[in-house]
Amino acid sequence: MDTAVANTVLSPAQESEASGLTESPLHFLPVTQEAMDGIMPFFEKENGRTTDFSYGGLLMWVDYFKYEYCIYRDTLFIKGLVEDNTSLPAFSLPIGALPFSEAVGLIAGYCRENGIEMVFSAIPEYAVEAFRLLNPKKISLLEYWGDYMYPIEALASLKGKKLGKKRNHINKFIAENPDAEVKALTSENASKAMRFMETYDAEADGAPMEMIESCLTRKMINYVAQGDRHLEGIILESGGRTVGFSIGDIKGDTLYVHIEKATRNTNGSYEAVNKAFASRMLELHPELVYVNREDDGGDEGLRQAKRSYHPIEVLKKYNIVF
Repeated sequence: MDTAVANTVLSPAQESEASGLTESPLHFLPVTQEAMDGIMPFFEKENGRTTDFSYGGLLMWVDYFKYEYCIYRDTLFIKGLVEDNTSLPAFSLPIGALPFSEAVGLIAGYCRENGIEMVFSAIPEYAVEAFRLLNPKKISLLEYWGDYMYPIEALASLKGKKLGKKRNHINKFIAENPDAEVKALTSENASKAMRFMETYDAEADGAPMEMIESCLTRKMINYVAQGDRHLEGIILESGGRTVGFSIGDIKGDTLYVHIEKATRNTNGSYEAVNKAFASRMLELHPELVYVNREDDGGDEGLRQAKRSYHPIEVLKKYNIVF
Protein backbone atom coordinates (compact mmCIF):
# COMPACT_ATOMS: atom_id res chain seq x y z
CA MET A 1 0.00 0.00 0.00
CA ASP A 2 1.17 3.56 -0.64
CA THR A 3 0.57 4.66 2.94
CA ALA A 4 3.67 3.66 4.86
CA VAL A 5 3.43 1.64 8.06
CA ALA A 6 5.82 2.83 10.76
CA ASN A 7 8.73 0.49 11.51
CA THR A 8 7.81 0.51 15.20
CA VAL A 9 4.08 -0.08 15.40
CA LEU A 10 2.26 1.66 18.24
CA SER A 11 -1.38 1.32 19.15
CA PRO A 12 -3.53 4.31 18.16
CA ALA A 13 -3.81 5.30 21.82
CA GLN A 14 -0.03 5.15 22.30
CA GLU A 15 0.56 7.09 19.11
CA SER A 16 -1.83 9.84 20.15
CA GLU A 17 -0.28 10.09 23.62
CA ALA A 18 3.24 10.14 22.17
CA SER A 19 2.32 13.11 20.01
CA GLY A 20 1.80 15.23 23.12
CA LEU A 21 -1.32 16.82 21.65
CA THR A 22 -4.01 18.07 23.98
CA GLU A 23 -6.34 19.13 21.20
CA SER A 24 -6.86 17.28 17.94
CA PRO A 25 -5.33 19.04 14.92
CA LEU A 26 -7.92 17.38 12.68
CA HIS A 27 -10.63 19.82 11.63
CA PHE A 28 -13.09 18.41 9.12
CA LEU A 29 -14.85 20.35 6.37
CA PRO A 30 -17.75 19.25 4.15
CA VAL A 31 -16.79 17.50 0.92
CA THR A 32 -17.93 19.68 -1.99
CA GLN A 33 -17.38 19.68 -5.72
CA GLU A 34 -14.82 22.45 -5.27
CA ALA A 35 -13.02 20.53 -2.52
CA MET A 36 -12.48 17.56 -4.84
CA ASP A 37 -9.64 19.39 -6.58
CA GLY A 38 -7.67 19.14 -3.34
CA ILE A 39 -8.82 15.60 -2.58
CA MET A 40 -8.09 13.99 -5.96
CA PRO A 41 -4.26 14.19 -5.77
CA PHE A 42 -4.46 11.96 -2.68
CA PHE A 43 -6.90 9.56 -4.36
CA GLU A 44 -4.48 9.25 -7.26
CA LYS A 45 -1.77 8.12 -4.82
CA GLU A 46 -4.02 5.35 -3.47
CA ASN A 47 -3.20 2.18 -5.36
CA GLY A 48 -6.41 0.22 -4.86
CA ARG A 49 -9.38 0.19 -7.21
CA THR A 50 -12.39 0.38 -4.88
CA THR A 51 -14.91 3.02 -5.84
CA ASP A 52 -14.65 4.73 -2.45
CA PHE A 53 -11.44 6.45 -3.62
CA SER A 54 -12.77 7.62 -6.98
CA TYR A 55 -14.08 11.09 -7.80
CA GLY A 56 -17.72 10.15 -8.30
CA GLY A 57 -17.63 7.44 -5.66
CA LEU A 58 -17.09 10.07 -3.00
CA LEU A 59 -18.92 13.05 -4.49
CA MET A 60 -22.13 11.23 -5.40
CA TRP A 61 -22.64 9.89 -1.88
CA VAL A 62 -21.64 12.98 0.11
CA ASP A 63 -25.16 13.72 1.34
CA TYR A 64 -25.97 10.11 2.20
CA PHE A 65 -22.77 9.32 4.10
CA LYS A 66 -22.19 12.89 5.39
CA TYR A 67 -18.63 12.92 4.10
CA GLU A 68 -16.19 15.47 5.49
CA TYR A 69 -12.47 15.79 4.89
CA CYS A 70 -9.31 17.14 6.48
CA ILE A 71 -5.86 17.58 4.95
CA TYR A 72 -3.19 17.69 7.64
CA ARG A 73 0.56 17.23 7.20
CA ASP A 74 0.08 16.23 3.59
CA THR A 75 -2.34 13.46 4.56
CA LEU A 76 -6.02 13.12 3.66
CA PHE A 77 -8.51 12.12 6.34
CA ILE A 78 -12.14 11.42 5.45
CA LYS A 79 -14.93 11.14 8.00
CA GLY A 80 -18.39 9.81 7.18
CA LEU A 81 -20.71 7.03 8.31
CA VAL A 82 -20.35 3.26 8.56
CA GLU A 83 -21.14 1.73 5.19
CA ASP A 84 -23.72 -0.75 6.48
CA ASN A 85 -24.89 1.23 9.54
CA THR A 86 -25.35 4.92 8.81
CA SER A 87 -26.22 5.68 12.44
CA LEU A 88 -22.52 5.48 13.34
CA PRO A 89 -19.60 7.74 12.35
CA ALA A 90 -16.63 6.17 10.59
CA PHE A 91 -13.35 7.03 8.91
CA SER A 92 -11.79 6.01 5.62
CA LEU A 93 -8.27 4.78 5.07
CA PRO A 94 -5.95 7.78 5.62
CA ILE A 95 -3.82 8.53 2.56
CA GLY A 96 -0.65 10.59 2.40
CA ALA A 97 2.76 11.36 3.84
CA LEU A 98 2.20 10.51 7.51
CA PRO A 99 3.30 7.07 8.75
CA PHE A 100 0.21 4.90 8.91
CA SER A 101 0.20 4.34 12.68
CA GLU A 102 0.66 8.06 13.30
CA ALA A 103 -2.30 8.90 11.05
CA VAL A 104 -4.47 6.36 12.87
CA GLY A 105 -3.22 7.78 16.18
CA LEU A 106 -4.43 11.24 15.18
CA ILE A 107 -7.86 9.80 14.42
CA ALA A 108 -7.81 8.08 17.83
CA GLY A 109 -7.16 11.43 19.49
CA TYR A 110 -9.98 13.05 17.52
CA CYS A 111 -12.37 10.28 18.56
CA ARG A 112 -11.51 10.60 22.25
CA GLU A 113 -11.88 14.36 22.11
CA ASN A 114 -15.31 14.03 20.48
CA GLY A 115 -16.49 11.04 22.52
CA ILE A 116 -16.99 8.65 19.60
CA GLU A 117 -15.87 5.08 18.97
CA MET A 118 -13.07 4.74 16.43
CA VAL A 119 -14.45 2.83 13.46
CA PHE A 120 -13.00 2.58 9.96
CA SER A 121 -15.37 1.57 7.16
CA ALA A 122 -15.01 0.36 3.56
CA ILE A 123 -11.34 -0.42 4.11
CA PRO A 124 -9.89 -2.17 1.03
CA GLU A 125 -8.49 -5.63 1.57
CA TYR A 126 -4.88 -4.66 0.83
CA ALA A 127 -4.86 -2.30 3.86
CA VAL A 128 -6.36 -4.70 6.42
CA GLU A 129 -3.05 -6.18 7.56
CA ALA A 130 -1.70 -2.72 8.47
CA PHE A 131 -4.75 -2.21 10.68
CA ARG A 132 -4.37 -5.69 12.16
CA LEU A 133 -0.91 -4.74 13.45
CA LEU A 134 -2.56 -2.02 15.55
CA ASN A 135 -4.65 -4.58 17.46
CA PRO A 136 -8.25 -3.59 16.62
CA LYS A 137 -11.18 -5.04 18.54
CA LYS A 138 -12.90 -6.36 15.43
CA ILE A 139 -12.38 -6.76 11.70
CA SER A 140 -15.49 -7.71 9.72
CA LEU A 141 -16.17 -8.19 6.04
CA LEU A 142 -18.73 -5.87 4.42
CA GLU A 143 -20.56 -8.76 2.81
CA TYR A 144 -22.72 -6.88 0.32
CA TRP A 145 -20.41 -3.99 -0.53
CA GLY A 146 -17.66 -5.56 -2.63
CA ASP A 147 -17.01 -3.89 -5.99
CA TYR A 148 -17.43 -5.96 -9.17
CA MET A 149 -14.41 -5.75 -11.50
CA TYR A 150 -14.30 -6.56 -15.21
CA PRO A 151 -11.79 -6.29 -18.06
CA ILE A 152 -12.92 -3.27 -20.06
CA GLU A 153 -12.13 -5.04 -23.33
CA ALA A 154 -14.64 -7.76 -22.44
CA LEU A 155 -17.45 -5.25 -21.78
CA ALA A 156 -16.57 -3.21 -24.86
CA SER A 157 -16.52 -6.17 -27.25
CA LEU A 158 -18.74 -8.81 -25.55
CA LYS A 159 -16.70 -11.48 -27.30
CA GLY A 160 -16.79 -15.10 -26.22
CA LYS A 161 -19.34 -17.74 -25.38
CA LYS A 162 -19.94 -16.51 -21.82
CA LEU A 163 -21.30 -13.18 -23.07
CA GLY A 164 -23.33 -14.60 -25.92
CA LYS A 165 -26.66 -13.79 -24.23
CA LYS A 166 -25.57 -10.16 -23.86
CA ARG A 167 -24.81 -9.97 -27.58
CA ASN A 168 -28.25 -11.44 -28.32
CA HIS A 169 -29.94 -8.78 -26.19
CA ILE A 170 -28.04 -6.02 -27.98
CA ASN A 171 -28.86 -7.50 -31.41
CA LYS A 172 -32.53 -7.41 -30.45
CA PHE A 173 -32.17 -3.82 -29.30
CA ILE A 174 -30.55 -2.86 -32.63
CA ALA A 175 -33.23 -4.69 -34.63
CA GLU A 176 -36.01 -2.86 -32.76
CA ASN A 177 -34.14 0.47 -32.68
CA PRO A 178 -32.27 0.73 -36.01
CA ASP A 179 -31.80 4.48 -35.62
CA ALA A 180 -30.28 4.24 -32.12
CA GLU A 181 -27.41 6.63 -31.58
CA VAL A 182 -24.78 6.95 -28.85
CA LYS A 183 -23.65 10.45 -27.92
CA ALA A 184 -21.32 11.86 -25.31
CA LEU A 185 -23.20 13.15 -22.27
CA THR A 186 -22.30 16.83 -22.06
CA SER A 187 -23.47 20.06 -20.46
CA GLU A 188 -25.46 20.72 -23.66
CA ASN A 189 -27.56 17.53 -23.55
CA ALA A 190 -27.55 16.74 -19.80
CA SER A 191 -31.11 18.09 -19.62
CA LYS A 192 -32.21 15.05 -21.66
CA ALA A 193 -30.83 12.73 -18.99
CA MET A 194 -32.64 14.77 -16.34
CA ARG A 195 -35.94 14.46 -18.20
CA PHE A 196 -35.30 10.75 -18.67
CA MET A 197 -35.21 10.36 -14.90
CA GLU A 198 -38.89 11.30 -14.77
CA THR A 199 -39.66 8.26 -16.95
CA TYR A 200 -37.27 6.09 -14.98
CA ASP A 201 -38.82 7.05 -11.64
CA ALA A 202 -42.32 6.42 -12.98
CA GLU A 203 -41.29 2.83 -13.73
CA ALA A 204 -39.59 2.34 -10.33
CA ASP A 205 -41.08 0.35 -7.47
CA GLY A 206 -40.59 3.14 -4.93
CA ALA A 207 -38.09 1.29 -2.71
CA PRO A 208 -36.38 3.72 -0.28
CA MET A 209 -32.85 3.09 -1.55
CA GLU A 210 -33.97 3.44 -5.15
CA MET A 211 -35.50 6.82 -4.34
CA ILE A 212 -32.30 7.95 -2.61
CA GLU A 213 -30.16 6.87 -5.55
CA SER A 214 -32.50 8.66 -7.94
CA CYS A 215 -31.98 11.89 -6.02
CA LEU A 216 -28.20 11.43 -6.02
CA THR A 217 -28.26 10.63 -9.74
CA ARG A 218 -29.94 13.96 -10.43
CA LYS A 219 -27.19 15.69 -8.50
CA MET A 220 -24.55 14.04 -10.68
CA ILE A 221 -26.43 15.03 -13.83
CA ASN A 222 -26.39 18.61 -12.56
CA TYR A 223 -22.61 18.41 -12.15
CA VAL A 224 -22.33 17.29 -15.78
CA ALA A 225 -24.65 20.13 -16.82
CA GLN A 226 -22.30 22.55 -15.03
CA GLY A 227 -19.34 21.25 -17.02
CA ASP A 228 -17.63 19.07 -14.39
CA ARG A 229 -14.26 18.10 -15.90
CA HIS A 230 -13.89 14.75 -14.13
CA LEU A 231 -17.22 13.13 -15.00
CA GLU A 232 -17.75 11.45 -18.36
CA GLY A 233 -20.79 9.75 -19.77
CA ILE A 234 -22.87 8.68 -22.73
CA ILE A 235 -26.52 9.06 -23.65
CA LEU A 236 -28.36 6.55 -25.83
CA GLU A 237 -31.16 7.85 -28.04
CA SER A 238 -33.61 6.21 -30.39
CA GLY A 239 -36.36 7.79 -32.43
CA GLY A 240 -35.86 11.16 -30.76
CA ARG A 241 -36.20 9.77 -27.24
CA THR A 242 -33.64 8.96 -24.57
CA VAL A 243 -33.52 5.27 -23.72
CA GLY A 244 -30.57 5.33 -21.31
CA PHE A 245 -27.40 7.00 -20.09
CA SER A 246 -24.34 6.34 -17.97
CA ILE A 247 -21.94 8.46 -15.90
CA GLY A 248 -18.53 7.58 -14.53
CA ASP A 249 -14.97 8.75 -14.11
CA ILE A 250 -11.44 7.46 -14.56
CA LYS A 251 -8.60 6.90 -12.11
CA GLY A 252 -5.44 5.27 -13.42
CA ASP A 253 -6.30 2.19 -15.46
CA THR A 254 -9.87 1.89 -14.21
CA LEU A 255 -13.23 3.23 -15.36
CA TYR A 256 -15.64 3.67 -12.44
CA VAL A 257 -19.29 3.38 -13.47
CA HIS A 258 -21.40 5.25 -10.91
CA ILE A 259 -24.67 5.55 -12.80
CA GLU A 260 -26.28 3.35 -15.44
CA LYS A 261 -29.93 3.90 -16.25
CA ALA A 262 -32.11 2.58 -19.07
CA THR A 263 -35.77 2.10 -19.84
CA ARG A 264 -37.09 -1.15 -18.45
CA ASN A 265 -39.59 -1.56 -21.29
CA THR A 266 -37.02 -1.44 -24.12
CA ASN A 267 -35.43 -4.80 -24.92
CA GLY A 268 -31.66 -4.78 -24.52
CA SER A 269 -31.42 -1.15 -23.45
CA TYR A 270 -29.29 -1.87 -20.36
CA GLU A 271 -26.92 -4.10 -22.30
CA ALA A 272 -26.65 -1.47 -25.04
CA VAL A 273 -25.81 1.31 -22.57
CA ASN A 274 -23.27 -0.87 -20.78
CA LYS A 275 -21.44 -1.83 -23.97
CA ALA A 276 -21.62 1.68 -25.44
CA PHE A 277 -20.06 3.30 -22.37
CA ALA A 278 -17.21 0.78 -22.15
CA SER A 279 -16.56 1.06 -25.89
CA ARG A 280 -16.58 4.85 -25.91
CA MET A 281 -14.31 5.16 -22.87
CA LEU A 282 -11.82 2.60 -24.19
CA GLU A 283 -11.69 4.47 -27.48
CA LEU A 284 -11.06 7.78 -25.73
CA HIS A 285 -8.76 6.34 -23.05
CA PRO A 286 -6.81 3.37 -24.48
CA GLU A 287 -4.86 3.10 -21.21
CA LEU A 288 -7.94 1.67 -19.48
CA VAL A 289 -7.74 -1.98 -18.38
CA TYR A 290 -10.60 -2.45 -15.90
CA VAL A 291 -14.17 -1.40 -15.19
CA ASN A 292 -15.42 -1.07 -11.60
CA ARG A 293 -19.22 -1.45 -11.63
CA GLU A 294 -19.51 -1.01 -7.86
CA ASP A 295 -21.40 -3.20 -5.40
CA ASP A 296 -24.81 -4.84 -5.39
CA GLY A 297 -25.83 -3.58 -1.93
CA GLY A 298 -27.40 -6.96 -1.14
CA ASP A 299 -30.01 -6.59 -3.90
CA GLU A 300 -30.50 -10.03 -5.43
CA GLY A 301 -31.58 -8.75 -8.84
CA LEU A 302 -28.61 -6.40 -9.05
CA ARG A 303 -26.28 -9.16 -7.91
CA GLN A 304 -27.49 -11.46 -10.68
CA ALA A 305 -27.13 -8.69 -13.25
CA LYS A 306 -23.55 -7.94 -12.22
CA ARG A 307 -22.58 -11.61 -12.07
CA SER A 308 -24.05 -12.21 -15.51
CA TYR A 309 -21.14 -10.20 -16.96
CA HIS A 310 -18.67 -12.60 -15.29
CA PRO A 311 -16.52 -10.35 -13.09
CA ILE A 312 -12.87 -11.29 -12.74
CA GLU A 313 -12.87 -10.18 -9.09
CA VAL A 314 -15.07 -8.72 -6.38
CA LEU A 315 -13.00 -6.25 -4.35
CA LYS A 316 -13.58 -6.92 -0.67
CA LYS A 317 -14.03 -4.16 1.91
CA TYR A 318 -13.99 -4.28 5.69
CA ASN A 319 -15.18 -2.49 8.81
CA ILE A 320 -12.52 -2.18 11.52
CA VAL A 321 -13.40 -1.24 15.10
CA PHE A 322 -10.93 -0.12 17.80
